Amino acid sequence: MDPHPIENIMTTTMENIRDMVDVNTVIGDAITTQDGSTIIPISRVSFGFVAGGGEYSLADKPKAESQSTGGTPFAGGTGAGVTVQPVGFLVTNAGQVRLLPAQHYAPLDRIIEMLPQAMSDIKSAMCSCKEQKKDVSIPVQPEA
Repeated sequence: MDPHPIENIMTTTMENIRDMVDVNTVIGDAITTQDGSTIIPISRVSFGFVAGGGEYSLADKPKAESQSTGGTPFAGGTGAGVTVQPVGFLVTNAGQVRLLPAQHYAPLDRIIEMLPQAMSDIKSAMCSCKEQKKDVSIPVQPEA
């Protein structure tokens, strides 16, 4: 038994969508810069799909003639839409990974994003100050 025409339409449309949307659309190909940094583009992909159809009787033809041609005529269609929106870029350099957003955020979002780097900088500064204090020696004057 042959599949219904709507099944053929849906299968063809879904195969085309699968070809358009793959993992390389969401996570792009890595790009290596001259300084050794690696940049990986990240995108958000969304898509919609609709299909429909119906079988229609022929009012002006007798039933015997429509049955001999294989049943009632079919009319159908499908549609699909795909949206690719850039989210940001993963940047790796010297053991450090950062996400650079592609869109502007509110100031609070920017502060939250920068907080880990600021904490790391503060920690490094505090450690280097402690080491400098340990190296400082007080000269002792001999008693005369």
